[in-house]
Amino acid sequence: MFYRNALLELKKWASKPKRKPLVLRGARQVGKTSIVLEFSKEFDTFLHINLENGSATDLFKTQMSVEELLTAIYLFCNKEKKAGKTLLFIDEIQYAPQAVSILRYFYEEKPDLYVIAAGSLLESLIDNKLSFPVGRVEYLALRPCCFSEFLGAMGETALKKALDNLPIPKPLHTKTMNLFNTYTLIGGMPEVVAHFAQNRDLVAIRDIYESLINGYIDDIEKYSQNQTMTNILRHIIKSGWSYAAQPIRFNGFAGSSYKSREIGEAFRVLEKTMLAELVYPCTSFSIPVLQEIKRSPKLIWLDTGLVNYVAGIQKEVFGAMDIMDAWRGRVAEHIVAQEILSSDSRVSFKRHFWVRNKKGSDAELDFVIQHDNKLIPVEVKSGHNSKLKSLHLFMDNAEHDTAVRIWSKPFSIDNIITSKGKKVKLWNVPFYYAGSINDVLNKLT
Repeated sequence: MFYRNALLELKKWASKPKRKPLVLRGARQVGKTSIVLEFSKEFDTFLHINLENGSATDLFKTQMSVEELLTAIYLFCNKEKKAGKTLLFIDEIQYAPQAVSILRYFYEEKPDLYVIAAGSLLESLIDNKLSFPVGRVEYLALRPCCFSEFLGAMGETALKKALDNLPIPKPLHTKTMNLFNTYTLIGGMPEVVAHFAQNRDLVAIRDIYESLINGYIDDIEKYSQNQTMTNILRHIIKSGWSYAAQPIRFNGFAGSSYKSREIGEAFRVLEKTMLAELVYPCTSFSIPVLQEIKRSPKLIWLDTGLVNYVAGIQKEVFGAMDIMDAWRGRVAEHIVAQEILSSDSRVSFKRHFWVRNKKGSDAELDFVIQHDNKLIPVEVKSGHNSKLKSLHLFMDNAEHDTAVRIWSKPFSIDNIITSKGKKVKLWNVPFYYAGSINDVLNKLT
């Protein structure tokens, strides 16, 4: 198990004087169980209960006090009670709704006990069949590996550390971009990253992609409420990857005969599983960011490596001299979207892009992000500054002078003048800093 940034988040949680039981949220196979097993090394006693096991589930079906239940868990795990820190990990908690209810009592009656819960089908059942005790638990989102974690897996620890010292020395730029291009190609699914880091074999990881996709398809019946929903979900998961990083319409999605309402409902299920996100535009120039849900959303999937594999574009991405040139720039936009999401561990975090609120206008920005009290435009583009017409338009109406361009060249800053004469500082940020734009602006402004 290579080092994951999520370990730092788990350590922060554990250090809180009044921590609550922690619920790990994330798509199937993003490494929830593996990360907890690694984290368990910090404790004197580790109690691991997997509720896929019927005998383990029975523990939570009997009427016992919290103290009696904890004693039963120790016996079930064949562990002795002893002094020191104890971590209780309830895995696949969705198989026992009673265990969900008991989390509040661990919080209220056993504050010294460290409790983590997770489940591979948890996301689709929340707000439907499961209801976590409000105010008695906290959440942590676990995403695929980000580029920084990829560097750690590849043994590039010195380079990983150098990235923290903004900006990276220019002689290291080409090497870092080459590594980022490889990361863009294979993506950040932990099993894929670990296998590639060990074997450096692009062909061998195809079996892992195939296993992941088939696993998602096999889980569909557990997500859906009826056969029609099952069929629609299968259609989206088999055909929807080719629509990554572009606006979609629900009605007849991916050449189907399904209606808008049916497709929309299916996508809402997929969003709960955290396999995909419908990224809606905003039209404002300042915070708060309000989604325009009546406009077409962009489809962003869990992982760019999976997009490349299922959409059949691995060779195109591998052969591109610049990832900006691959798949009409959509791969570049998708990996930036993935990196932006990886920078935030909140379950509620959403990505946004911007469109002009004017009939007939095609002005659009790839992303907008909040930095302090500012709404910062982010374009994933190369080329001359005069071609950034949508960015110019946005900045003419913004209350600040900061804009960001993500590209393949080294870090630089351009002082540009918009079409209306406004002076703007354009931060040209290499792809490998896409997941830390806020840090770049904080450290270099």
